[in-house]
Amino acid sequence: MDGLRFPDGFVWGAATSAYQVEGATTEDGRGESVWDIFAAVPGNVENGESGDPGAGHYHRYAEDLDLMADLGLHSYRFSIAWPRIQPSGSGAPNQKGLDFYRRLVAGLAERGIRPMATLFHWDLPQDLQYLGGWENRDTAARFADYASIVFEALEIGDWLTINEPKTVVESGYRFGVHAPGIKDDARAYVACHHLLLAHGLASQALHALRPDARIGPALNLHPTYPADDTPEAREAARHRDGLENRLYLDPIFKGRYPEDTLRWLAERGPIKEHILDGDLAIISEPVDLLGVQYYTPVFVNGAGERVFLHPKAQAEWLEIYPEGLHDLLVRLRDDHPGVPLVVTENGMPALDRPGPDGRVRDDDRITFLRDHLLAMHRAIEEGARVEGYHVWSLLDNYEWAEGYGQRFGIVYVDYPTLRRIPKDSALWYRDVIKNGELR
Repeated sequence: MDGLRFPDGFVWGAATSAYQVEGATTEDGRGESVWDIFAAVPGNVENGESGDPGAGHYHRYAEDLDLMADLGLHSYRFSIAWPRIQPSGSGAPNQKGLDFYRRLVAGLAERGIRPMATLFHWDLPQDLQYLGGWENRDTAARFADYASIVFEALEIGDWLTINEPKTVVESGYRFGVHAPGIKDDARAYVACHHLLLAHGLASQALHALRPDARIGPALNLHPTYPADDTPEAREAARHRDGLENRLYLDPIFKGRYPEDTLRWLAERGPIKEHILDGDLAIISEPVDLLGVQYYTPVFVNGAGERVFLHPKAQAEWLEIYPEGLHDLLVRLRDDHPGVPLVVTENGMPALDRPGPDGRVRDDDRITFLRDHLLAMHRAIEEGARVEGYHVWSLLDNYEWAEGYGQRFGIVYVDYPTLRRIPKDSALWYRDVIKNGELR
């Protein structure tokens, strides 16, 4: 299996997000985000930890840029903190916030690294949450205003709108384990519609302001399988696929919600009342690329319950199944032909620690990445239009409700000192990038 070459021009990168790595949450005019408030509530996050210090990236970005260059990265996918740009979620931009991202983008250009910016990676300005957050239709309009500010300020060719709207809906609004900590199906799917509307409005704004640039969503997609060969399991898998995948793909690419899923949602709340004339035309504004985020499949039994058939990573939800990435990319090839695909996240957490020699041996992660790259390579050979791959994550960082206990990075961060140590997986990935092949 070694010696598999990737196409010429294939883009190799790594990803982070603002709240997870930047720190400096009270500096240079940044406003509060929903995650600052959520993390401050006892019991919401392991050990009461927050996104400060993160990985200290706000002050160490130049060191991190050199690290990216040393690894040979072609692309760096990062997110822009909305509260740094508009501390209250609206109004005039905070120039110190914009200047930070200008410096970051300029540093990437100096090192020949292509920026890919995500507009929203879960850190909604808290002032907008006080006004209803994503349940308030006006938040989508405010998002488009914010997006227009950064489109005009930053020289970036590739943009992503909303990172994993499904995680916001499921973890933030259905189960309450992420900010804003709501547990209500009816409210969750109203928020879902407005997140998708925000995606469409921002896409329209970029196409009007920067027709030379590209934009698309970053969707965490979970290939869904029946756990056994029974009609009940097949039907349950179809229903789960609606909630995991079609609820987000169909409005964006087909201009409609999947009928079976919409019926199920309508039984739980007033989502149809919030879908106004013209909304789906906005949501289905043509996109220029699709960010594909793959971590785990979902196998379900006849009762609709998730069943684990393969080993798990440290994160209990992450079932290790590389074949799922192949299946997902081939499905997208068939269902949405012609859309450029970029894998914008793929990775696993582990209990990484430096050895006595200072080296961080993470062989399990290397195996995970190799197996997923093999699956992706096979999908490319079968016609999937995959342009690039971003490992999650460049750095160990704040893993949301899990605090700092799960390390996804290919670079170890010693949190007391914020020292960076490339793990064995980073050195392995550097060689993959250099050679353009798996050996």
